[in-house]
Amino acid sequence: MGPGQINGQAVRNQLKQVLSSAGFARNARLSGFLRFLVERHLEGRDAELKESLIAIQVFDRRPDYDPKQDAIVRTEAVRLRARLRRYYAGEGSRAPVIIELPKGGYVPAFREGEPAGEMNARQRSRLRTRLWMIVALAGFVVAIAAVGWWRLHYGNAPVPIAVLPLVNLSQNPAEDYFADGLSGEIIRNLSIIDGMAVRSQTSSFTFKGKPRNLREIGKQLAADYVLEGSVLRSGQQLRINVQLVRVRDDFALWSGRYDEELTDIFKIQDEVSRGVVNSLRLKLGRGRRRYETSVQAYDLYLRARALQQRGVVLGYSQSIGPLEDAIVKDPSFAPAYAGLAAAIVVRSSADPLFDDDAELARMRVTAEKAIQLDPLLPEAHEALGMSYARDGQWEQSEKSFRHAIGLDPSSSTAHDHFAFNLLLPLGRVEEAVREARGAAKADPWLRCPSLDRVVPYGFHAGKLLLPLTFMR
Repeated sequence: MGPGQINGQAVRNQLKQVLSSAGFARNARLSGFLRFLVERHLEGRDAELKESLIAIQVFDRRPDYDPKQDAIVRTEAVRLRARLRRYYAGEGSRAPVIIELPKGGYVPAFREGEPAGEMNARQRSRLRTRLWMIVALAGFVVAIAAVGWWRLHYGNAPVPIAVLPLVNLSQNPAEDYFADGLSGEIIRNLSIIDGMAVRSQTSSFTFKGKPRNLREIGKQLAADYVLEGSVLRSGQQLRINVQLVRVRDDFALWSGRYDEELTDIFKIQDEVSRGVVNSLRLKLGRGRRRYETSVQAYDLYLRARALQQRGVVLGYSQSIGPLEDAIVKDPSFAPAYAGLAAAIVVRSSADPLFDDDAELARMRVTAEKAIQLDPLLPEAHEALGMSYARDGQWEQSEKSFRHAIGLDPSSSTAHDHFAFNLLLPLGRVEEAVREARGAAKADPWLRCPSLDRVVPYGFHAGKLLLPLTFMR
């Protein structure tokens, strides 16, 4: 959209707002870059928006600048596009004019923003995200309290849980198979969690169809917690309600409700079962999953891990194929997703010209899939932290890295990647040294000389060209 279609003064007013925002005010390089592009375009001087001229005018390169030898303009354009997206997703969400830098060139585009008072899709998504964050934060606080009580009361003893057969609320007894099958899946999935002592299906199913006194059931099964619930099928709609009850005082510690379309009944059964299990693990703060997967999938995963442990970009790149094959063999194997996300991040970090939105989205989706499958998997949060760092979303990256370290403080790779993929690019050298020392303490192989004098080299125009963790 040209300047004639939106008033030039309105664009300049919007530019002023953008440059005074938190994401630009402290970044003179990106601010100067954006100002140069917008002003030249508004003045009708698009012919000057060429890579060589921008490098000389904005980034103080010599007149003999060669873009094949120095990718400063392209790398900064990637950062500028990302910074603009974050601005309009946040404080600029109600801006009357939106400034964009389309891929493939340096001529900016302007378009009208959403009318005030109306919510666009992005704003609705952000609102939903905030609501989910509030819910998650409340759940986290409750979980922390539960963990503290549990450790005081039980120490390291396993959690004694009984899963009662879900009640079939439909009028058709033929639907019992689904309720019973889902109950069995929940029992099986809970049974492969370290720190949880789950009563057998045979014992729990002795109470099917009988009046339920949870205190008496807990006493008979020697269980301190009972999971109970119901299933209702109505046409193509399936509704499942479950709750975890502390039997000593009939206190409902957690409850969940699942509404699903009955398109793939076994997929639904698996997803609901996994959701219940992961929620209980988060609620009780207990248990690292002992994964059950096929021999073929696990063999492919081990091959990929062996390639990654070579500690070079080539090894990570070569691991992508085996990890993809492992996921095909077992789409529920969370460690394979986490490893794949990390491999994509490392491969993309080695390419200074990398600017593929699809690949950036893929690494994020892959890491988030690993967390969906296992929210307590440290490697998954570490991979998500790396993907955020690769996209320059530093705040989210730091949260993910710290979450990974909180789940597994002894993880040398989490400390290492936190130091070299986030702290050093941001110039937080002292913190980076501390994290690198933590990595070296956990894994002496990572120890490197002159650690106290480590400096943020290996970066060009603020973009990580090659993670220092792979340059030893």
